[in-house]
Parts: sequence; C-alpha cells; structure tokens
Amino acid sequence: MERIIEQFTQNFIEEDRWKYIVDGLKVTLTITFFAVLIGICIGLIVGIIRSTHDNTGKCKVLNVICKIYLTVFRGTPVLIQLLIIYFVVFGSVRIDKVFVAIVAFGINSGAYVAEIIRSGIMSIDQGQFEAGRSLGFNYLQTMRYIIMPQAIKNVLPALGNEFIVLLKETSVAGYIAIADLTKAGDTIRSQTFSAFFPLFGVAAIYLVLVMIFTYLVGRLERRLNNGTH
Repeated sequence: MERIIEQFTQNFIEEDRWKYIVDGLKVTLTITFFAVLIGICIGLIVGIIRSTHDNTGKCKVLNVICKIYLTVFRGTPVLIQLLIIYFVVFGSVRIDKVFVAIVAFGINSGAYVAEIIRSGIMSIDQGQFEAGRSLGFNYLQTMRYIIMPQAIKNVLPALGNEFIVLLKETSVAGYIAIADLTKAGDTIRSQTFSAFFPLFGVAAIYLVLVMIFTYLVGRLERRLNNGTH
C-alpha cells in the first residue's frame, strides 16, 4: 500500500504534475466541443444536399462533391488527415495547433454527421413533403419548417454518440505536439519513468467522461421517446 501511495505521489503530486492532467483535459474538451460544432455545420449542409438529391434528383454536381468528401474522410484514418492538414495544408504558416486539430477533427466528424442527418431526413415519411406542398410551401420551406425539426429530433441521440466517439478520437492530437489529455499522461510517464499510474489515470478519466456523456445521451433519448407518446 505504501508503494502505491508513493507512486501516486510521485506521478501526480510531486512538482504539481497533476496540472498536466488538468490542462490536458481542458485542451481535449475544447477540441472536442468546437470540432463537434464544425462537424454539425458541415454535416447539416452535406446531409441536406445528399437527401435533396435522393428525393428530387437536383443538386447533382453538389451531390458528387459531397460523395467525394464522404468517401475520402470516411475512408482514411483521422490521424492521417490530422497530419496532412497540419504538415501540408498549414505547413507553410505559423498557426495554433489546437485550431488545426479542431479543423481536422471537425471536418472528419462532418462526414459522419452528414450520414446521420441524411438518414434522419430520409426516415421522414414522404407524405410530410406532400403536406408541405398542400400548405403552399416550396421545397426549402418544407425542409425548414416540417422535415428538419422532425429529422433533428430523430438523430439527436446519434449526434450525442458522435460526440462521444470524437472525444476518444482526439487522443491522437499529440502527434502534432498538442498537450491534450493523452499527451499529459505521456509527459508524466517520461518524467517519472513510471507508466502504470499516468496511463491508467488518463484511461480512467476518458472512461469517466464517456460514462457521463453516455448517461446524458441516454437520458436525452428517453426524454425524446417519452415525448413521442
């Protein structure tokens, strides 16, 4: 027991090493939050374009562009995308690494959110479009006032799960020298030459975060289900 306390003290208490964890957690949550916002914005646009093409046959050129985007960003590892955006796209300019990570993870997340949004729109009965036309709405008005409110409600739990997935994916941000939560644990390990407490500590924090967000998504899903009865 004394050995465990000694190791814990060495890894987290001495030289205020716990601050690495706190600062890293802030960076991880910042990247995740803003990347999700970017992902939702991109996903909403791409999802509407794709579903519009499926329903009406319009937006053919935009649909092709969207399909290429989805194929590329869903078909390649997010780590490779992060490295390309940092070392190639922004390689010739000085730029904040956290901003690069937000952009990279946001664009990647957008590809998955787009399919979530698209599936939500396509799940709405076609009679709803006819109801919109009977009210004198054009296609855009029908989408805005009738289809999208129902679709977003249907996919909110899936969007919550995407947030959880993205939280874990940001653990590779350290590859571009971002001091996120995972990098914080590795920094402590390199200083104390002890791997157990830093790495398992970081893993425990991720686990707790995922459990909290999973619980919140579950509550949201139950509230939405109760609201439909």
